[in-house]
Order: sequence, then C-alpha cells, then structure tokens
Amino acid sequence: MTRWLVTGARGMLGSDLVGVLHREGEQVAALGRAELDVRDPRAVAEAVRLHKPDAVVNCAAWTAVDDAEAHEAEALAVNGHAVRALAEACAEADARLVQISTDYVFDGASSRPYREDDPTGPVGAYGRSKLAGERAALEHGHIVVRTAWLYGARGANFVRTMIRLEAERETVSVVDDQHGQPTWAADLAAELVRLVHADVPGGIYHATNSGRTTWYGFAREIFTLLGADPERVRPVTTAAFPRPARRPAYSVLGHHGRPAMRDWRQALQTAWPSLIDGDP
Repeated sequence: MTRWLVTGARGMLGSDLVGVLHREGEQVAALGRAELDVRDPRAVAEAVRLHKPDAVVNCAAWTAVDDAEAHEAEALAVNGHAVRALAEACAEADARLVQISTDYVFDGASSRPYREDDPTGPVGAYGRSKLAGERAALEHGHIVVRTAWLYGARGANFVRTMIRLEAERETVSVVDDQHGQPTWAADLAAELVRLVHADVPGGIYHATNSGRTTWYGFAREIFTLLGADPERVRPVTTAAFPRPARRPAYSVLGHHGRPAMRDWRQALQTAWPSLIDGDP
C-alpha cells in the first residue's frame, strides 16, 4: 500500500483524488489550506516528516489566471516557491512529488498537439508561475503532470457556469477560437494514481481527456446534456471578451508514450450526475 499526502485536498482536483484513493483503500493524509499553507517551507517540511508519505500530490495552486497579472509575486509564491519547498522536502524524505501543471506554460501558437518536450513559452503571469513550479519539481527528479480545461463537481468551473447561465439567459455567447481538451477532474485523479502505481520515472507527462473542441463546442455539448437547444449558444471571438490575461489559442496536449484518457464527451456524460448535484 502506498502512503499518500495530498495538498490542496479540499479543492476540485484534490477532493476527487482523495475520493479515488479512499475507494482504492489507500492510506492518505488529506491536507487543505487550513491544515497546510504550502507557502510556509517549515510547515511543508514538517508535514512531510510527520506523515511519511511515499507520494505527495500537490493540488494546491493559485488558479485565478486574471488576478495573477496584477499579483504575480503572490501567484509565484504558491505556484513556484512553494513547489520548491515541497520538492526539497520530498527529496529529503525519499518521497515522490507529483506536481500538477498546465497548458498555460505554452504560448498557444501551435497547430498540432504539444509534446511533453516542446519548448515552453508562457505569455502571462499564471503560466510563468506554473513553469517555475515545473522547473523546481524537475530539478529534484520529480513528476510533472500537465492538464488543461479542468472541470469537476466542486468549485467554480466552465461546466457549472454554463449550467447556471442556461437557466438565466435566452442565449449565451461563448468563444469559438480557443481550442483545447475538456478534462474531468475525476479522470485526471485516477490517472495520477496510475502514474504513481506504475512507478514512472521523473519527468513531464500530459494528462487530459482525449479529443478536442472549442469553448463554444464544449458549451453546446453541455446544453445538449441539459436538454436545452444548443443553438442558444452563440459563437464569438476571443476579442469579444477582453481579459487581463491572454488565453492560449491552442491548448491541445499530446499524449506521447502513454495511452490517452477517454474522449472528453464520454467523460462529460459520465461526470454529468455529479456536476448537476455538486457542491457550490
């Protein structure tokens, strides 16, 4: 049995990961923000010493992409400096760190799926902070798992926003010139467990549901599952929704060397009951 420590355990991905681990009968220390402030290196080191994990999955993150533009130092403290403290503590304790990263480490200018070894080039503060975390983890031989367009039963995410807007508005305008892979947090959680159990070497791995779409296509699928007319979703360009942080136009991640996770439409259908009934 693997001993696990999950940081950010009350968030969307962390809670799903803890659920997967409990169902598999694994021993897990689930630490939310109240139990562990990952920005405190002493607290991080003490948590690793206390729980003696074989694997630490860092689900704690600054995820407010737009806010990071005005608060880059704060975002870097969580997404970069805290990861270095975790990586060092894990290396000292002979534990494996799994650091969650993002498509935002790329510039979004590609026309083909990004490979794990493609050059990075973040165009915003959030991506730069996450890239700093990647480098800190990799310097100590740990695992980096990039994902994208994540949604789940807990917290704010695109699916739950569309469910709310369908009930409030006659039509909804959604961007149709950003391409990516909607990824169910529960599927990602299961993939993280598989990676650790497979004892994969340190390095970068991509983990998203397979296939690809745009936010507009994603929204139409959500409306269809709601039994609503998908024609109520109207396509617009990114320029129609100016935001502080630039969004990647192309966020499709390739899965080289490992089987891809199931198609995003299949995952969304399976996830649907939990999304309708999920916690606010």
